[in-house]
Amino acid sequence: MPPRQIRRTNFRRCSPLRATPLFAAIVATAGWTPHYAHAQLVGKAAQPTPIDATWGLRLAPQLEEHTPPPDQKSARFTISDYAAGTTDQDVSLTGNAEVRNTTTVIKGDNLHYDQDTDRADAYGTVHLVNNGNTFIGPEAHLKVEANEGFMLTPTYHFNDTGGSGHAKQVNLLDPERTMIDHGTYTACQCAEDPSWYVSATQVDLDSGTNQGVAHNGVLFFEHVPIFATPYMTFPLNGDRQSGLLPPTVSLSSNTGFDYSQPYYFNIAPNRDLTVTPRLMTRRGLQVTGDYRYLAQTYSGELTIADLPHDLETKTNRYSIEFKHNQQIADGLNLYAIYNKVSDDRYPEDLSAPDVYANGTQVLYQQEAGLTYNKGDWSILARVQHWQTLPPSNTAPPYGREPQLNVKYDKYNVGGFDYGFEADASRFRVTTSDMTQGDRFYFDPYIKYSLMGPGYFVIPKLEAHAVAYNLDYLSTGSPAGQTRDPRSFTPTFSLDSGLVFERNIRLFGMDFIQTLEPRAFYVYTPYRNQNFQPLFDTAQSDFGLAEIFTENTFVGGDRIADANKLTVGVTTRFINADSGDERARFTIAQQYYFTQQRVTLTPDETPDTANHSDLLLGASFKLGPTFATGLAFQYNPSTEQLIRSNLGFAWSPAEREVINMSYRYTRTTASTADTPINQFVTSAQWPLTHRLYGVGRINFDLNEHRVVDGLVGLQYDADCWTLGIAFQRYANGVETSGVPGTGTRILAQLELKGFSKIDNGLIAQFRASVPGYQETPALPPPQSRFTNYE
Repeated sequence: MPPRQIRRTNFRRCSPLRATPLFAAIVATAGWTPHYAHAQLVGKAAQPTPIDATWGLRLAPQLEEHTPPPDQKSARFTISDYAAGTTDQDVSLTGNAEVRNTTTVIKGDNLHYDQDTDRADAYGTVHLVNNGNTFIGPEAHLKVEANEGFMLTPTYHFNDTGGSGHAKQVNLLDPERTMIDHGTYTACQCAEDPSWYVSATQVDLDSGTNQGVAHNGVLFFEHVPIFATPYMTFPLNGDRQSGLLPPTVSLSSNTGFDYSQPYYFNIAPNRDLTVTPRLMTRRGLQVTGDYRYLAQTYSGELTIADLPHDLETKTNRYSIEFKHNQQIADGLNLYAIYNKVSDDRYPEDLSAPDVYANGTQVLYQQEAGLTYNKGDWSILARVQHWQTLPPSNTAPPYGREPQLNVKYDKYNVGGFDYGFEADASRFRVTTSDMTQGDRFYFDPYIKYSLMGPGYFVIPKLEAHAVAYNLDYLSTGSPAGQTRDPRSFTPTFSLDSGLVFERNIRLFGMDFIQTLEPRAFYVYTPYRNQNFQPLFDTAQSDFGLAEIFTENTFVGGDRIADANKLTVGVTTRFINADSGDERARFTIAQQYYFTQQRVTLTPDETPDTANHSDLLLGASFKLGPTFATGLAFQYNPSTEQLIRSNLGFAWSPAEREVINMSYRYTRTTASTADTPINQFVTSAQWPLTHRLYGVGRINFDLNEHRVVDGLVGLQYDADCWTLGIAFQRYANGVETSGVPGTGTRILAQLELKGFSKIDNGLIAQFRASVPGYQETPALPPPQSRFTNYE
């Protein structure tokens, strides 16, 4: 209660003066000097009366505010039902007794305050409120101004963290330091019988350094000890603090019993280090260091893991991960990425137990470069290399040693957009017999946009000039291959479209329906590119996003010849009130006036059809909880469905989601002559009030097998969560043509408000189930002014 909001309380007469039984006595003093108040005496008129050494009087409704001497640090206020005292010495308060200053409140059934020693002794049901923390016990003794004293057998609550507990004794050492003797701590709301708590022989709390220290701490879960440590530090308000982090425990056929215990070093506000010893019964002791740094102009992270002696391979094994970003000047930045492992089997044998990405990593990037982005210019200069681990199903990528890429784009200069891209790269590969050499290309363009409220017409002219200087030709190079092939390929395109709209009413709702026809024409003359190597080029996908592009290849080594027209139409249904798009339908197809002759490799057979497959797409949003999408690729000539994708998602409430999708792709060269026919379903759904089921199944309908899957349960209590799951995953490694798989068990125990013991379960739930939501966390801590005393 603020000092000026002083309430009246009932007092019993305790002096020779005659007074009514009902009165209030409030003494606001710094030195307990005499104070004059209006007293109402029975049978006499009211008159100013001094407070006697022993007194009893009823104060009038108006009370003068006492001003403490200037040398006094803060005023103390006392409130009670009954009071007796001696001027300038002490006061005894009985019934709802209180002593308070600006930071501390002491309440009790009986309270004695000695002004000379500034000591308050409280008995009964004692409440001590100190800097937002509340202690309740049968007895307390405190020097008020020094905030020094103790309370016996208290229970306590910390507003900053929302935690609570009880102890044998709490000692207040000064306004910032508190020592708890044989105490407990929990963030559970049911403090009488918490599901988890930490018990320690001594807990030191220092609000000045924002640090807590627990001595001989034992973590109990459902009254069973699960972790113990002789010394544990923790922050008082959630800030970073040096100390032990939760361990990771797993069991694997590769590593045996696997225990990792990280220790966190909070070096500075912008730097930290995590050191993690990892004990593996089948491999030995590995140590990992993860150093992070952040400044105004740069940031980065370095992680080094070292296993000096693998018990199985008898070798030293290590991994290095490094990334750095730095701003050198306005628009000019430096970056570096370096990833490396000691041997080919490192990711399979020694990947961290909390890393559960589907597939085994076989490519490790090593790259450094400069970027410049300002105004119309974008420049990249870099050196790039790859460490490639077998087995890999594809050819290893080329390194760029070095590369210089320059882009310039100018927009709306008298209605014209123009620019260019220039690239000079030296391509190198060291793990396979592949053609190597230098490539330079230059791609200028210019276009003009004619646009109105219901139409657009965009003619565009561009060119691709490329030249090579090959210093090595692979054994598989085509006959007649030269070391300096070059080509120049111009392209003209015309993109146009109309937009119509009308108001329509469907299912009792008002919509705006659009009709958007679009025509896209491309002409590119044929240029023989069979002798140009394939450094970074591949066939682009064929879909609604790619059908309105000039080139059917991605990369700088191939430009497809074309004389084709792409036509399509889209209609949308838009909610007239909110502007939300509720449905969309699209159909598009390409028509070839001449057949494409350029192919990726000389031995490929060009397509002789005079039109492309028909593409159809649709999407619906039925309210805020249900959405679906459909896409089909259909060949009208053969009357065959080439590809289809169907899916829907339903999420009626929080932590309730069901996803289903079906994917089909007919046998093509791009699918390695193996059709794709898979059904995927995933869900998160409450089975009971507290138990959730989480799962994903990717089933191959052709081979009648589970490609990957996950089945798990998650139990959410008020202050803890327990989850467990069984996962089958594809590891990216084939054996005798059969895709490799692996299995693992994932588990997580989270003690809300304290710590989380996890080996990747939540990350895998999130990756496997689109729309997955974690179980609710504890409510945020209350303000220190909540339940203000």
